[in-house]
Amino acid sequence: MDSKSVKEFIRKEVPDWDDELIATARFKAFSGQKSDWEPKFQFWKNLIVKIARHFGVFIISPPQVKNEWFNRGGLTPLCIDHVLFIMYNEGEITRISDMVGPYSGRITLLFYKVKSLMNRSTMSPESILLEDCLILTTLLKEKADEVIKCLSESHWNSHCVVTRNKFESMCGGQKEGYAVLSYLSGCRKGQYLSTNKKELIEGIKVSLSSAVVSGVSSLDFDTLHLIWTQEKLQQQLDVIDRRWEMSRQSALASLKSGNKKLALRHAKEMKLGTENREKCSSLLNRVEEVLSVIANVESTKQVTGAIQIGARVIKENKISIEEVQLCLEELDESIDSQKQVEKALEPAPSLDMEDEDIEEEFRKLELEIGSGNLKDLNPEAGVSDSEGTDQSLAEALLNLKLADDAAGSGSTIQNSGLPAKNKESNSPMLEAA
Repeated sequence: MDSKSVKEFIRKEVPDWDDELIATARFKAFSGQKSDWEPKFQFWKNLIVKIARHFGVFIISPPQVKNEWFNRGGLTPLCIDHVLFIMYNEGEITRISDMVGPYSGRITLLFYKVKSLMNRSTMSPESILLEDCLILTTLLKEKADEVIKCLSESHWNSHCVVTRNKFESMCGGQKEGYAVLSYLSGCRKGQYLSTNKKELIEGIKVSLSSAVVSGVSSLDFDTLHLIWTQEKLQQQLDVIDRRWEMSRQSALASLKSGNKKLALRHAKEMKLGTENREKCSSLLNRVEEVLSVIANVESTKQVTGAIQIGARVIKENKISIEEVQLCLEELDESIDSQKQVEKALEPAPSLDMEDEDIEEEFRKLELEIGSGNLKDLNPEAGVSDSEGTDQSLAEALLNLKLADDAAGSGSTIQNSGLPAKNKESNSPMLEAA
């Protein structure tokens, strides 16, 4: 993030940046009532956030912002200190020293909070420019959401455990990892854990759902140890591969130069590297198998818990399994009827085959999302002639009870034998399907 790239971005975002008259007014210090300098404050605040978001950072340096980002031929904005100070007071930026230490205990966390309140009362526009770095809270939240989304793509459970090194690399660095974990800890979405297995192993437990992160268990410590071992073995494999490639290149160079003895030595190094790689790969596969078993067990546990909750709800509402199955069958029939309506209301096929193919693929996606990959539509529902279309449409509307004369037709839903309360609650679902 060099100053040259920042200035090029500013000129794209602010077309009149090089206009001398406008720049002179913008670079002046704040004076008068708030209504007089509010537009100028909004301009600088939005520009700072845009620059940081464009370059993928949420930690900024006040001296760099003033002296490098917005430097115009040696002139810097006289109002930047007040802009940052107002943003600080409004909670749009914060200092790392104000954040709760995520790697500390509860007593230390309370100390951090008290210290933060005391430091906030002594902040001034002049002192804020002396800070090493400031955190843009809006972009911090975006980064935390991005990290959780990235972890969700590789984990199927409601939570996951990662090593501290991996977490910090996902956040963009040590400071960034500290800030993100502090935010997640404050939201009770992340928790730090560590264990000693000959050396200190640090990790982060992150909730991937809307629920707060659960307490750290012995399984979490064991999982952390396995993940740490997996990463170490993978690093070792990378080192072996690099050394093997170096030995190979050296062996080829020795052969070309006619030094067969040296080439033979490099060949022996390659053979030794291959043996070491096989051993390391075997250990890595075993660790990955154990991690896979743990993940499958946790998923099975969640499914079992969901089934138990569903059984308890059915029992509490005095609903039999047959009634539930009948409701599901009725729902399937209603969805099929809705498909027939959509098929009957389809426009005539276009002469452009490419557009037709695209529309057909899009329609299939809609049906898959809406019906949960149920059976295909009745082929008779999509006849092309007007008589067949009208007949299919009429039958579909009767099945959905959208016609007034279908009240006495003895529909499947009315004959289901469910209590009145269940019928009323299921009817909107069927119509919405």
